[in-house]
Amino acid sequence: MVRTKQIAPTSKRPPTAIKRQIIPLNRRLETKRKLHSGEKAKEKSGTIALKKRAKPGVKALRDIRHLQRTTELLIPRLSFQRVVREITNKEAAEVYLTCMFEDSNLAAIHARRVTIMPKDMHLVRRLRGEHITMK
Repeated sequence: MVRTKQIAPTSKRPPTAIKRQIIPLNRRLETKRKLHSGEKAKEKSGTIALKKRAKPGVKALRDIRHLQRTTELLIPRLSFQRVVREITNKEAAEVYLTCMFEDSNLAAIHARRVTIMPKDMHLVRRLRGEHITMK
């Protein structure tokens, strides 16, 4: 297939339909001076005082400093404890099963087999001293 040049999509309106508003230079500078000097900006409804904008990230840094000073917990203790307990239970179960399968695999290899069978798992549990209940 032949490669063709990619062309950016253009708007459906013709370029002559876009009109720019021309503002005299002295009016533009006058507005800039008012904004920078802290004077009130005038609108149709009346005068509104302009608030000084903070740089991005200043509030976040202020919050970080405040939270580093305090000793209060941000997450409730009981809900955090519940999540930690759940994670540790999952980890413990995973470790137990992994070790059980490793030992069962060794028992199967000892019996000159490749496949793990339930009797291998019973043997491993018996060697470990775990209680076995048969149903």
